[in-house]
Amino acid sequence: MSGGGRDGRDVTEQVPEPLAGERLDRVVAMVADVSRRESAELIADGEVRLSGRVVTKVSHKVAAGQLLEVVVPAVAATLVADPSITVPVVYEDDHVIVVDKPAGLVVHPGAGTTTGTLVHGLLASHPDLSGVGGEERPGLVHRLDKGTSGLLVVARTSDAHADLVEQLAERTVHRVYRALVHGHVASDEGLIDAPLGRSPRDPLRQAVVADGREARTWYTVAERRELPGARPDDDPVPVTEVICELETGRTHQIRVHLAAIGHPVVADTTYQGKELPGARLGRPFLHAQQLGFVHPATDEDVTYTADLPADLVTVLDATVIVTA
Repeated sequence: MSGGGRDGRDVTEQVPEPLAGERLDRVVAMVADVSRRESAELIADGEVRLSGRVVTKVSHKVAAGQLLEVVVPAVAATLVADPSITVPVVYEDDHVIVVDKPAGLVVHPGAGTTTGTLVHGLLASHPDLSGVGGEERPGLVHRLDKGTSGLLVVARTSDAHADLVEQLAERTVHRVYRALVHGHVASDEGLIDAPLGRSPRDPLRQAVVADGREARTWYTVAERRELPGARPDDDPVPVTEVICELETGRTHQIRVHLAAIGHPVVADTTYQGKELPGARLGRPFLHAQQLGFVHPATDEDVTYTADLPADLVTVLDATVIVTA
């Protein structure tokens, strides 16, 4: 069994009870976050162990509690610039680029997505990014989910990349998100302090778990709103516009935290959120609207903002303000 390599990754998980009796290829796909085809290839290549034994049969049924080990090799393909991908730039200089990522655009290649990402578009407009911070994710310091729109900072030099990564680790990067959630949030402001980790029920989702990684989200109510009923006798649908600030930056942090306090993000079907009647979005109502950091070359505090995109404005305009 080969090693993970610098850009590969080793995944080690105990098979959770809900996956007992499932085919090995399905479990590997879920736990390692790869496609079923990639899962089958990893199994055939001897990159999967169950309780210390290499298993090469994709239909093998797993048992709860078995130790699953998967080696996902580094992606060998070279990134090719794609000028057809437009990446809106809010600010740029010789050291950093701040972009306003559209919803639906994947940030970098990964399982199931090898082309058509933000990175491919940036390499076309900024070829100097190649190799900054790594071959597979050139220039990237942090990321946004595919369905989330808003601000990202990209480093143009290795020094800028190292500086920004350190700022993120020290939690000095200021990241503010705007969300619309179900229900009327009772408190005008608050802190959600709940550790996050892989969901024991669904390995593809995150969840609040006792032994998870520290995660803290501050929120402030902007406005409590309602979506009027389609007919006079329909009850209005209560929603709240909230401003969230990340203290930590875990996967799906805001979405999981808001769902955990009973106010899932509108249209976030992964985490209990529903579409609003007559105002279908097709993606979570979540936008990274403000980003602040210390400029790695000038040491100045800089802050950038991005307006709500049209699809979110349309949904917000369909509601009426009840109270701030």
